[in-house]
Amino acid sequence: MKVALIQTDIKWSDPSANCQEAERLMEQAERSDLYVLPEMWTTGFATEPEGVAEIADDEQGLTTSFRWTRQMAMKHDAAIAGSVATKMPDGTFRNRFLFVTPDDVEHYDKRHLFTYGGENRHYKAGERRTIVEWRGVRFLLQVCYDLRFPVFSRNKSDYDVALYVANWPESRRRVWDALLTARAIENQCYVIGVNRVGDDLQCHYNGGSAVIDAYGRTVVAADDEAQQIVTATLDMDKLHSFRKKFPVLDDGDPFSIE
Repeated sequence: MKVALIQTDIKWSDPSANCQEAERLMEQAERSDLYVLPEMWTTGFATEPEGVAEIADDEQGLTTSFRWTRQMAMKHDAAIAGSVATKMPDGTFRNRFLFVTPDDVEHYDKRHLFTYGGENRHYKAGERRTIVEWRGVRFLLQVCYDLRFPVFSRNKSDYDVALYVANWPESRRRVWDALLTARAIENQCYVIGVNRVGDDLQCHYNGGSAVIDAYGRTVVAADDEAQQIVTATLDMDKLHSFRKKFPVLDDGDPFSIE
């Protein structure tokens, strides 16, 4: 499984320009099975989404940028993933993570809304844990602040890769680096973290997009402060062999999430 991490400098509230830039970067990358964009990659992190969030056509949250995403998925014969600030037909807002393939679309709504930044005042939290399978690999979909809550992402032997998309500011970058590694080790999985660079109305972002393996080792990392795309190959045979040899997940505590 080859994955491409698209670390972008998001233009505020300009989906068209952000789609164009993402397309330009994708054209420069090695052909991949999965292309991953940051959180709210079409607009920037809009804690007050009225007038900024994209308007969905239906309950699945299909927006204008979704049509571009589907076109890119078909063109590259790949999955495209990233979250979008979405206004639903019922008037509520969701931070919706879309995982789009040439033939299908799955979604996850961010469960842990960022109270410190006021996201909880305007968005509706997700209620379900979402795992999607693509080309034999199982992906847990997570968004930014979810990274701080390990119970929600605990691997019950039901996924292979934890996929985090984020707008994680430079001021808390050390936390991002540490928790990506922790989630990979404790869940005996690959972790993919894709963050942005540049500035929005409140924060500066310096990237930190990376792939971490189940040993906590960095497989690939984007350069700090750089808008770029980097690729990595996920060795699923090696992951399954490690889990069989050292079956940590079998000894986990039983629990359920309400």
